[in-house]
Amino acid sequence: MSTINDQRHALPALPNWQSTPEDLPKAIREIKAALRARIAASGRTVEEVFAVVERRVAARIAEIEADRERGEEVWPVIDYADIAAGAVSPEQLDKLKRRGCLVVRGHFPREQARAWDAGIVDYVERNGFFENYTGPGDDFFGSVGSKPEIYPIYWSQAQMEARQSERMADVQRFLNGLWRHESDGARWFDPERDALYPDRIRRRPPGTDSGGLGTHCDPGTLDLWMTRENQRAFRHLFDGTPEQYDPWDAAFRTTGPQYPGTTMCSAFRTFQGWTALSDMDHDQGVLHTVPVPEAMAYLMLRPLLPDVPEDDMCGVTTNQVFPASEKWHPLLLKALSGIPDVKAGDSVWWHCDMIHSVAPVTDQKGWGNVMYIPAAPWCPRNEQYAKSVRDAFLTGSSPSDFPEEHYERSWSGRFDPADLNETGRRGLGLD
Repeated sequence: MSTINDQRHALPALPNWQSTPEDLPKAIREIKAALRARIAASGRTVEEVFAVVERRVAARIAEIEADRERGEEVWPVIDYADIAAGAVSPEQLDKLKRRGCLVVRGHFPREQARAWDAGIVDYVERNGFFENYTGPGDDFFGSVGSKPEIYPIYWSQAQMEARQSERMADVQRFLNGLWRHESDGARWFDPERDALYPDRIRRRPPGTDSGGLGTHCDPGTLDLWMTRENQRAFRHLFDGTPEQYDPWDAAFRTTGPQYPGTTMCSAFRTFQGWTALSDMDHDQGVLHTVPVPEAMAYLMLRPLLPDVPEDDMCGVTTNQVFPASEKWHPLLLKALSGIPDVKAGDSVWWHCDMIHSVAPVTDQKGWGNVMYIPAAPWCPRNEQYAKSVRDAFLTGSSPSDFPEEHYERSWSGRFDPADLNETGRRGLGLD
């Protein structure tokens, strides 16, 4: 453990733990006391600072509820053609910034997406995946209940073609550009260049019963309060100036350590995302979000209120997902909103801090197939992770963020390094 000082405000220093504390309850008690003292030294109480955030979040939720009452779509929907042409309207951009999520219509031609879906089926079948599948490699996606729903496959032709395509790069640049990537004399990431972050695929067949995934968010766990860099990233929440908190400010987010965990993402993502490989109706076990980027401020301050036990961060702990619950966050969950109907070739994106879930489904109608591809701009954290991604790519291994299953090491038909284009090479740090 070490301490940092912030001379700008002459506020009390915060303790920080750059690796997971050995005694978590003790560290939680210590950081909560320190955060309260720092906020108090600003001249405001924790309750006053939280009230500012709560009012801001409640106003966003009221907008969402009003949209629902008018029968309007809560999720912004923008055509890929408008993104590629730089023709997204100011009104669309405003809604996107307020909601922090997006469906890109026609991101890829429907025929291309369906061909990728068929190619993945051929790839896994001719390599005997189903005969050799040993079950879920992690507890998180293992809870969905289908056999399997999440395929631990990373290096198919389809996935790599989508990751390195110019159409994907267009959308990633557009989304990265929503963020403030330069401040305080630092350039936190390069919005024009994305790291090639490999993730899995989902194939959910018709007739499936799936338990879905509960409401959670993915930017970290206790490290969000306890590491020096995250304390700086959330500085306005902890120094009594919550009005200045900007969920689109990348300052201090792209460096620094993370606490290890089963669902940890080693990359900094501006947006999480997936590309649809099948048509999916909105009521068939689809993604939901709390489309309020500022909700992260609520999540960060809520544990400091007096009704939360001193050694508890509203259920957040290491080696588990960051939960959002009715017990601690009922206001936020009022805004939980599902995606609209999507077609094969559409893509779906949500701000990296955003609370999200997957609804359960019984006897699903139609397929529910996606490739997970985020926006992960080039930055110190992503450059570091790219080293392990290159090794996994060349050997057909599971990337280090994921369970060590390594199904593809001996498979035929893996994407060939010779087929990398300039975008793919830059995304792997080869150029």
